[in-house]
Order: sequence, then C-alpha cells, then structure tokens
Amino acid sequence: MSGYKLKTKSGAKKRFKLTATGKVKAGVAGKRHRLISHNSKYIRQNRGTEVMADADTKKIKSYMPYA
Repeated sequence: MSGYKLKTKSGAKKRFKLTATGKVKAGVAGKRHRLISHNSKYIRQNRGTEVMADADTKKIKSYMPYA
C-alpha cells in the first residue's frame, strides 16, 4: 500500500523554518538566560535567526518529510 503518511517530528516543526531555496532557518542559541555574563557584541550578533550548516540541514529535513 502506498497510502501511508510520514509524521513530522513535533520539536522540528516548532524550531525550524525552510526558506524558498530549501535552506533551514533557526533561532540562534545562547539568548535565553545568563546574558549578563556576555558582552554586548555577543548579544547583538546573536539577534534574530541564522541559516543552518549543510550537514545539519540534511538531518533536519529528514525530520520534516513534507516541508
């Protein structure tokens, strides 16, 4: 039978978005707490989102089969 559906990993759909060209965007790590110990440059450069590396992209896309 070919009517089976694959499930998307719940954690992946909450954390990652795909761009139009197929790259994976994710929030930058290290911004939730303990920010007093980091300098302003660190906080400023980690603002927003970043595009994941190709090695990580392959793994993340396997978690989201229909994205």
